[in-house]
Amino acid sequence: MSDLTVAILQANLHWENIDANLAMFEEQIWSINETVDFIVLPEMFNTGFSMTPEKLAEVPGLKTHKWLLQMASQKKALVGGSYIVKEGTNYFNRFFMAFPDGTFQTYDKRHLFSLAKEEMFFEAGTERLVVEYKGWKICPLVCYDLRFPVWAKNKFDASNQSFDYDLLLYVASWPKPRINAWDTLLKARAIENQSYTLGCNRIGEDGNGYAYVGHSGVCDYLGETLDFKDDQEGIIIQRLSKAQQDEFRTKFPFVADSDNFSLTY
Repeated sequence: MSDLTVAILQANLHWENIDANLAMFEEQIWSINETVDFIVLPEMFNTGFSMTPEKLAEVPGLKTHKWLLQMASQKKALVGGSYIVKEGTNYFNRFFMAFPDGTFQTYDKRHLFSLAKEEMFFEAGTERLVVEYKGWKICPLVCYDLRFPVWAKNKFDASNQSFDYDLLLYVASWPKPRINAWDTLLKARAIENQSYTLGCNRIGEDGNGYAYVGHSGVCDYLGETLDFKDDQEGIIIQRLSKAQQDEFRTKFPFVADSDNFSLTY
């Protein structure tokens, strides 16, 4: 039951400029001097939250895909963030999880942001993803997913004494006017799922004039804030203890007592 050291990268994105964003994040990643296990990037980290997928999307295997795998290999760490991917005639807001060994797993954003008419340009995902890495089970979700607790619900399997996941994370382009909801819901998801919960949000102003103030951070299984970054560019590095979380879950089996149900779509 090893600890997991995470690095959350909070940045002001270059609007719809893939090359500039990859260069910026590469510089940030290489500025990390200590050993980390998992590097987290914001939603649509290579373009900003854009509704022009026809000019920004990449098919699987191209520039951003290769860049993420390269960063994971070079830093010997898990690297993840979402970007726009095209498959066939459909576009996806896809979270890409790159492993140091050259493998990867993906999650397509389930809840598309209707206020931005995201559903008019992107296809919604249908399956939640949980990846296993260094003894941790990690569930990545994207921005608007945060408002829907059923989709994030952790479950306890009594037969093998295990939870669905040990770490929940949200990558986002969450705007300034509703930042209090972001702060509150991250804590709520941590408390109700008895899980470390990370939030990685951007800062700055996008090409549509919307402002973002970061508030990236880490909550523990009690909903206590372990680290937090306000409206400034930078990196949060936090070490998470699975042993402490497991001890708390055993002592207070709240998730085990919760209602058991399944979702259908």
